[in-house]
Amino acid sequence: MVHTTESGPRSGSGGHRTVPLRHMTVHAPEARERARVFYELMSRRRTVRDFDSRPLPDGVLEWAVRTAATAPSGAHVQPWRFVVVTDPERKRRLREAAEAEEREFYERRASEEWLDALAPLGTDEHKPFLEVAPAVIVVFEVHKGPQTPRPYYTKESVGVAVGLLLASLHQAGLATLTHTPSPMRFLNEICERPPEERGAYVIPVGYPAPRARVPDLHRKELDEVMIRL
Repeated sequence: MVHTTESGPRSGSGGHRTVPLRHMTVHAPEARERARVFYELMSRRRTVRDFDSRPLPDGVLEWAVRTAATAPSGAHVQPWRFVVVTDPERKRRLREAAEAEEREFYERRASEEWLDALAPLGTDEHKPFLEVAPAVIVVFEVHKGPQTPRPYYTKESVGVAVGLLLASLHQAGLATLTHTPSPMRFLNEICERPPEERGAYVIPVGYPAPRARVPDLHRKELDEVMIRL
């Protein structure tokens, strides 16, 4: 049974405006079952590098970005911008610039230890998914600028938002990849963004290719990642 409750209106201790809380109460054992079902769904999420080019359903990206934008952020500044790239020519430019940075990474900047860690994933400087996927969401951190306030805990806030974005897209049956070329300044030119916005994630979105394969990886067990005190 799910109930939505509202608290009465009142002023905050600092005189700030408040509104009634619309809180969804889920009673046990339904709460546990809901958590389990969501885990089962999310446990099937995998990073995908082989995409189908077929178009996405209308509206799905808009709802996913709306979901991402519900994330908490430092001082509620909401320091994120989601640029959805679908134009083939712009995706081509994005791929070319990203691959140029990746060649530098794999050939010069990456340590042997880092390359060894990446080896089981089979990654390299080639990023065809940036052109094949029907959409690429470029996520920017928004820093202080002429028209933007100073943000707080920017990376943490944007990271939480991206987590919600990935979960929402997976819920819609879509595949994603979180690509983080470095440096990322080329993203401002390609996406026509001002200097106070800094690229953080490049996320291809689409359906997996019919014969897509992923690395044979295993996630850590609960007792390896959770500690009760």
